[in-house]
Order: sequence, then C-alpha cells, then structure tokens
Amino acid sequence: MKTEVFEDFASALAVICAASPLAQGRPLFWTCIANPRAGGFTIGSRWKKHRAVLERYAGEAGGKKRRGGEALPSDTSQRRNRGPSSPKSPGLILTSRPGDAGDIVRALLDEAASLSSSVPSPFFLIITAGGDGTSLEAQLALYEAHSALRSNFAILRLPMGTGNDGADAWELGGALDLLTEEVTIEYSRALRLRTSTGGKGPFLAFNILSIGLDAFVTHMTNKMKGRFPGDSYKLWVDIAALLYDRVYKVGPMALNAYDEGGNEILSLNEALLLAAMGVTGKRTYGSRKMILPDARNVCVLRQMSLFRKLSLKGLFNTGGHVDKKEAVLCNASRLEFRYEYPVLAQMDGETVRLTKEDFPVSIELTEPAIPVLRKLSKA
Repeated sequence: MKTEVFEDFASALAVICAASPLAQGRPLFWTCIANPRAGGFTIGSRWKKHRAVLERYAGEAGGKKRRGGEALPSDTSQRRNRGPSSPKSPGLILTSRPGDAGDIVRALLDEAASLSSSVPSPFFLIITAGGDGTSLEAQLALYEAHSALRSNFAILRLPMGTGNDGADAWELGGALDLLTEEVTIEYSRALRLRTSTGGKGPFLAFNILSIGLDAFVTHMTNKMKGRFPGDSYKLWVDIAALLYDRVYKVGPMALNAYDEGGNEILSLNEALLLAAMGVTGKRTYGSRKMILPDARNVCVLRQMSLFRKLSLKGLFNTGGHVDKKEAVLCNASRLEFRYEYPVLAQMDGETVRLTKEDFPVSIELTEPAIPVLRKLSKA
C-alpha cells in the first residue's frame, strides 16, 4: 500500500477535525486508528471513491470558520508516529497486529487520565478506519474504562472495511457528516454473552450477537479469508445452507426472552437454526444482510428443510424473512438458552464454540456505555 494513500487520508481528516463543531470550547484531541489492510484502502475503486469524498469534505471544511477551541492530533498518535517506518501523517496510527486497536485506545485513556485536571479538560475523539474487527477492538477497550474517563471520549466508526455493519453510516460521507454538523453524544449499549461456568467469556458485541447458522458462516468466512475472491461471506451463506446440519446437530433448544422488567415475553423449545440479538433493531450483519430490518432487536429462525433454506436465504437482503412462519421476532433485553449440543456464537464477526458444559447461556443488553455521535434531531 502506497504511503500517499494514508497521507492523503489523514491530512483530509485533520482539516475536517480542525473545523468540527464537536466539543466546542474544549481542546479536541483526535486519533484515527486505521487498518492498512482494510478494503477501503486496498481496493483501488473503493479508495478512489473515498478519496473524492474526503477531498470534498476537506475543501468545505477549509472554507469554514475554525472551531472555538484547538483541534490537534493526540499525543499518543504523535508518539506512535516517531519511528522510521511510521507514516508521517497527523493523528493517524496504522494497526500492525490483532489487538493493536485496543492497545491504542488504552494508551489514549492513559493520556486522558494524565490531563484530567486540565481546565478546560480536553475531549478525545477516536476515529476507527477499518472493518468491524477494528471497531470491535476499540470499543472493547473503551467499554472497560471508568465511566468518568469515558465521558471525555467519543468514537466515530468510518466504513473503510469490507464488512461495515458496525460503522456509523454505510457511506463515508454519512459518517463524516457527524464531524461537520451539530451533534450530540449518546451512550450506546453493548451485548454481553455469559456462560454458566464462566470458563468462557463473558463476550461483548456492539452490533449483533448471535448463535447458530450465521455464526458458522462467520467462522468459516474468517477461517478461509483471503482464499476466496469476492464476497466470501455470501459464498459461505450458500455453502452453509447445504452443510450446516451435517457439521452441527440442530436439536431442540430452549429459549426464553425477557423484557427490561424481567417479564418473560417469549418461550420456545424446538429445533432452532439461529437466534440473533441486536443492540437495537434496524441492524445488519454479513455486509448488509437485514437480519433485524425493523424496530425489533431479536430474530429467531426455526429449523427448516434444505429446500426452504435455499428459497428463503435471499430474503435476508431485504428483510422479507420477517413475514415467514419460520421467523419469530420480538423486543427483548435478555435471552436465555439451554442446549445439549455444540454450537457456535458470533460477536460482531468474532466466534466462539459453545459446548454442553457452557449452557445455560445468556445474552443481555448492558448499561449504556459507548459514547457515540448522533445528529441533533430537527424540530
């Protein structure tokens, strides 16, 4: 990957951040954590499109009045960029290994803690530029921080990966709008999976957490990533429809769903193909598969014949599956599962194998924890 790509990317972001109305009256320290292997950088046609959007937003920001307060790259980003092989790009840190994004966020938290007595206290903006894996790592580290420290942070997730279901917008321009327009800070919840013994987990997700067929698709996509050209997730959706029942036994699963008050709202005990729970409704996974197309945040699919799987799988692109007899949807804050056989779970694209000893398993919404940017609603 040419260095110029990241220089252009970071330089445009620096101009946009310098004019951002975010945290007016406070110093704004920004850091972009980018995965250099993300498709938004490495696929030529995508980068060309992203570069044009960045140039347009930077050009508009350059003509605006500068914000009421300085906007500078974080000290953490500047220290990370002092090595001979580091990109000389303002505020940009390129990840080099799994877990790097989380380590960078923890360093930013340390930096913020060291400046906590400053008046006015600085505000830290974390921008992730990668796929779902990069944003997952960053949010996990942010979630672990003390709430008082998190109150001086916000995270913006740019859609620069091949999988961008956890990004703040499908298109780059929609995400950059959150830097150029008046916004508010909201605290988003996470999803937490707990096993009965505690030997595995707990595990967190910030978009969708699910058990069953789709976790198998995610697992195989991750395992074979780089070996198949094109959309390997779509390929494994097709393969899984044929193979899943042969690899994993689909037996009776007891599922109970509860609302915020602890009241049971759903009880099933039958063969289930998958159960997916989102932080909210209207969420996608697998590169825009509309598993939760409306306000309901839980979707359960009953086991079905191979012919039925093949005939319904295309409906996940449009959300048309919700009207079929195999689908059960509801709004819940907690799910509980009991199961006798091994099964996979996935958390924003990361998977874990659950066995009989891990059950009962629960998936629940956490308290609001992740500070994200939201546009101000128009009166």
